[in-house]
Amino acid sequence: MSELQGAEAVVLVGGKGTRLRPLTLSAPKPMLPTAGVPFLTHLLSRIREAGMTHVVLGTSYKAEVFQEHFGDGAALGLELEYVVEDVPLDTAGAIRNVAHKLRERDVVVFNGDILSGVDLRAVVDTHRRAEADVTLHLVRVDDPRRFGCVPTDEDGRVTAFLEKTENPPTNQINAGCYVFRREVIEDIPAGRPVSVERETFPGLLAAGARVQGYVDASYWLDLGTPAAFVQGSADLVRGIAPTAALALRGEAVILDGASVDESAVVKGGATVGTNCTVAAGAVVDGSVLFDGAVVGEGARVERSVLGANSLVQAGAVVSDAVIGDNAVVGARCELINGARVWPGVVLPEGGVRFSADV
Repeated sequence: MSELQGAEAVVLVGGKGTRLRPLTLSAPKPMLPTAGVPFLTHLLSRIREAGMTHVVLGTSYKAEVFQEHFGDGAALGLELEYVVEDVPLDTAGAIRNVAHKLRERDVVVFNGDILSGVDLRAVVDTHRRAEADVTLHLVRVDDPRRFGCVPTDEDGRVTAFLEKTENPPTNQINAGCYVFRREVIEDIPAGRPVSVERETFPGLLAAGARVQGYVDASYWLDLGTPAAFVQGSADLVRGIAPTAALALRGEAVILDGASVDESAVVKGGATVGTNCTVAAGAVVDGSVLFDGAVVGEGARVERSVLGANSLVQAGAVVSDAVIGDNAVVGARCELINGARVWPGVVLPEGGVRFSADV
C-alpha cells in the first residue's frame, strides 16, 4: 500500500451522541460496536487504506475511552494522537483546536459519525489539481430539504452555503469530509466556537478563496440515529458499505463466545456480540446485540439494538427499538416504532405493547 504523501487525517469524535441515547450513556458514539468492532475502527481502516498514517483524534465526551482502546494506533498501522476539547468549539473550532499536532500540507478532516464510501485519494487529488484552499466532499441525496445545500459551478467550485429550504436549488449536501490546506486551519480563530458552514466556509468564499467541491454518488450515511446506526452496521456486515476492518461479509457476524441455538435465525446483517445468547426459535434480523445480550426462546428482534447484558425474554418482540444496557423486556412484551428502554429498566411480562420511551 503506497503512502499518500503530504496528507494526514483529523477525525472529530467529540460529540455526545444525544440522538443515540441510551446507547451513548456508557460509550461515545464512534466507539459503539458496529459490525463487531467500534465504528471508528471502520473509518480508521479506510484512512489507512487510502495511504494516510498520521491521524489526530479531536475528542471531548468520554475522551479517555478512545486512547484506552486504540492506544498509539500501531495495531492499525497508524500513528494516532489525541487532543481533548475542554469546552464545545463547534466543527471549525474543533479543527483549529488540533492545529498544533498537524504536520502536512493537506489535512483531511472527517466527522467521526459518517459512514462513507468516498474515494479518499480522489478527493485529495481533486483538491490538489484545483489548488484549492478547502475541498468538500458533497453527496447527492433524494430529499435535500432536510439538509443545507452546497451548489457548485461548472468547474466544481463551491458558490454558496444555503440553509435548509423547501425549494433547494441543488441536491448536493455537505457530506462531512473536507480537505484543508493547513494554513487555512491555522487562520481559524482559536479558543472559541466556530462553525464551518456558518462562518469558516462563507468567510472563505467572501474573501475569494478557492473552495472546491468533490461530488459523487458513493455510499453515505450519517449514523446519528438508532435507525441509521442499525442500518449502517447491517450494511457493513453485508458488504454494502465499505470497510477494511472486516475479513468476512455475509448475513451475520457472530463473535467469539456467542451461543446461537441451531433452530434460531440470525440474518439481515445482524451482529451478535461476545457472550450473547440467542435461544431456540428466536429470530434476530438486521439488529445489533452488544456483548452479553440474551434473546429468549421464540423472541423476535428486528432492526433494533440490544445493549450490553440486556435480556429479551421468551416470546417478546423488539422491532425498530433500542434496549439499554442491563434492561429487561418481559416475556411476550412488544417494543415497536422507535421505543427506547433505558438502562436497568425491567418491563413486566404479559404482552404489554410499548411504542415510547420507558
